[in-house]
Amino acid sequence: MKFSEMKYSRPDMAAVQNRISEITESFKNAVSFEEADGCFKEVDKINRSVATQSTLAQVRHSIDTRDEFYDGEVKYWNGAAPELQEYLQNWTLALLDSPYRKELSDKYGEVIFVNAELEIKSFSPEIIPLLQKENDLTQEYEKLLASAQIPFEDKAYTLSQLSPFKNDADDERRLAAWKAEGKWYKDNQSEFDRLYDELVHLRDEMGKKLGYSGYTQLGYYRMQRNCYDKNDVEKFREAVRKYLVPVADGIYRKQAERLGKVYPMSFADNALTFRSGNPKPCGNPDEILEAGRKFYNELSPETSEFFNMMLDNELLDVLSTEGKEAGGYCTGLYDFDVPFIFANFNGTAGDVEVVTHEAGHAFADWYNRDRVPMETIWPSMEGCEVHSMSMEFFAWRNAEDFFGKDTRKFLYNHLAGAIKFIPYGTMVDHFQHIVYEKPYMTPRERHDTWKELLGIYMPWMRLDGEIPFYADGEGWQRQHHIYSSPFYYIDYCLAQTVALEFWAMIQDDIDSAWKRYIAYTEQGGSQVFTKLLENAGLDSPFDEATLRGVCRRANDWLEAYDLTGIE
Repeated sequence: MKFSEMKYSRPDMAAVQNRISEITESFKNAVSFEEADGCFKEVDKINRSVATQSTLAQVRHSIDTRDEFYDGEVKYWNGAAPELQEYLQNWTLALLDSPYRKELSDKYGEVIFVNAELEIKSFSPEIIPLLQKENDLTQEYEKLLASAQIPFEDKAYTLSQLSPFKNDADDERRLAAWKAEGKWYKDNQSEFDRLYDELVHLRDEMGKKLGYSGYTQLGYYRMQRNCYDKNDVEKFREAVRKYLVPVADGIYRKQAERLGKVYPMSFADNALTFRSGNPKPCGNPDEILEAGRKFYNELSPETSEFFNMMLDNELLDVLSTEGKEAGGYCTGLYDFDVPFIFANFNGTAGDVEVVTHEAGHAFADWYNRDRVPMETIWPSMEGCEVHSMSMEFFAWRNAEDFFGKDTRKFLYNHLAGAIKFIPYGTMVDHFQHIVYEKPYMTPRERHDTWKELLGIYMPWMRLDGEIPFYADGEGWQRQHHIYSSPFYYIDYCLAQTVALEFWAMIQDDIDSAWKRYIAYTEQGGSQVFTKLLENAGLDSPFDEATLRGVCRRANDWLEAYDLTGIE
């Protein structure tokens, strides 16, 4: 079924709540495993239906945030979803207490009970009003970003549409674009500060209402940190500072030499990898999608079936249009057994990453579409990001179809970018830990904290005030996850480390690497992250040797890469 043909219908939530309560009682009174299993599958069916309708509303609102109907529906779901959670918690409590727990675990996997324990720790009816308010504030933030009309060269651009100018090879034009973007954020500074201040305070209140010292522990539970903790993340951060930051620093120093700039460079200059310009796709949006079709057709029979299905059913919305929410994502439409990709093409290499990164998510969702319960289709977030970041590297063999004459630029820039990203992503996580440990910092104190962390994780950034929004330590307000999904960012760094493992395997034997990728992906969310890795023969990013090893191999490749003829 095409996306345009999928009907949205707001569920009767009172009826849904009543039905879940009835099934919960039947489950408690079940006299056989078969009877209990029937209840289990019926709750899963309800969850799939509710999630599908909620997601349809969210996606259509993302496509046009000015649409009054879907704006109203998202506001409805902001309130309805937390209220439903109370009934689902009663179901979860019954599940954990079931005499048929072993049989259910044998059939569906122990991870459903591991995650159920976390759900109980992360919810109580008394925080429903706070969850509803959190949803409303996040929607406000998204609408504020989507509303941007930034004056530049006698036209007005959305944030996504302005992005290509921020990578322009002309120094003056590129700097002007960065300043124009920064001015828009500065002009809306009070709103960004207000929204985040309210979000931090209410999340801190949530944590305290649930018996924690603040939000951090609750945040870990909400992110399904089911196989590692804060101490593991701190050790990973230490390894990033020890191994990744020096290598990334060396990459930026060589970049400054190529550009004829003095190190450290400005934010605008660091955005330009080559004097002749960053790699760009060689085709228009339709041609990029067709290159994606060719890549997936050649990769495997499964990926061929998957991507053709996505194109045939309008399951990618990729053009950047006025009123469209910024960024990109992949989500699942479970009643239809298909994923959906939302993006904003803007003529940069990021357009290709949509076809590889977001489609990596989508392939994993589609490949595991028959799993029961719905929650085991996807692993936790760091596990999901392995699917996407690794798929980007598998697309190297088709890079010329995407980038043409810029292929060599792309290959260097992509691997260098993976190394340079991890310090940034780790800094985002470190910043959030500080914020939620000190929830009553003023907005200025938060900006100063970000600026201090820049000096630790990104010493290649010159903080001289040339672009005030960034130099004043306010650039974190561009990072959607910090507002909408607290502690969702170290996931990318952990996954990038694993993806670099795949990159190394691909250099040696792509067919063997693909078999390992499928061995990882076919598990869906049936195991915790570290177990998924172990089962696929992959090393854990929490092992310092893993990060050190992939960092060294990638750096050796970059050092040896022949840039002759590339200006």
